[in-house]
Amino acid sequence: MTPKERAIAALTLKQPDEVPTFELGFHIEDEMFGKSPVNIAEYKREELEKLSDLEAEKKIRVWAAHRADIYRKLEYSLWPMLYLPDMWNEDGSLSKYQKMMIYALKEEADGEYMLQSHGDGTFALPDGNAMYEFAYRLADDFDGILEEAETLCKKATENNKRLVEAGVDAFILCSDYCYNMGPFVSPETFSKIITPYLARIIEDGRKQGAYMIKHTDGNIMPIIDQLVECNPHAIHSLDPMAGVDIKLVKEKWGKKVALCGNVNCALMQTGTEQEVIESAEYCLTHGKTGGGYIFCTSNVPFKGLPADRYQLVLDVWKKHRKY
Repeated sequence: MTPKERAIAALTLKQPDEVPTFELGFHIEDEMFGKSPVNIAEYKREELEKLSDLEAEKKIRVWAAHRADIYRKLEYSLWPMLYLPDMWNEDGSLSKYQKMMIYALKEEADGEYMLQSHGDGTFALPDGNAMYEFAYRLADDFDGILEEAETLCKKATENNKRLVEAGVDAFILCSDYCYNMGPFVSPETFSKIITPYLARIIEDGRKQGAYMIKHTDGNIMPIIDQLVECNPHAIHSLDPMAGVDIKLVKEKWGKKVALCGNVNCALMQTGTEQEVIESAEYCLTHGKTGGGYIFCTSNVPFKGLPADRYQLVLDVWKKHRKY
């Protein structure tokens, strides 16, 4: 099977020939492969606009070839794309430079890999400065909250449609909902301000032919039933640092939704090598059974993570990935 075929099999609750892998992003390129020959600062829209379209496209193809080389070495089935900070034009259309990036990376993938994009449009856990304001709004302006949720949802579905048209295969819905102790609002409130809108975004993406993966860190157990009911192809992170156990999740929900993740990122940085190996082996043992599982960390290979720790995780995957 091709990497793309493996991912599709896993995302549709089937059993591929081996467990696929990917990450939301990959931030330790220099540590694993040496200093990058591509300077990302040169790929800002304001920099690309200084070039002719032909020069910009040539530059973007250099970036795409470099990223493709890294993703092939890592054996990712889904490839993260680069998001320009101003990827959308004022009229809501996709910028020509972002289209160039998608086209170039898609061409490098050559039908054997999937291209992923962020695509959420639901409320996420507010930061410390905004939490009080959000709580006051829930109490004083609940209708306004719902109106904003509707606006965010519509914008996400419109944007996702344009991204699919440009060549994106899968969406990682990256609004985080939970602390380690649970969601940032009660399950009842969650069912009103997030669940219906998340379900619509997922349904619309599925209609467009995209694969929809819901990501959230933290303890999702109080709301996992709602997440599953929204009908994503997969749930990502399954955060072990928040007590989420992939064995339990697989047993209770594994026939309804595919699972991604659960390798403990904290242990990857601070644990012993044996603890890292045991975390990766636990995920594969309980996640891969019967298919419907994509192996990955519980977040990303983050900047500052020793390269040998991530390589250790990949080595465990290679050892146990065959069905």
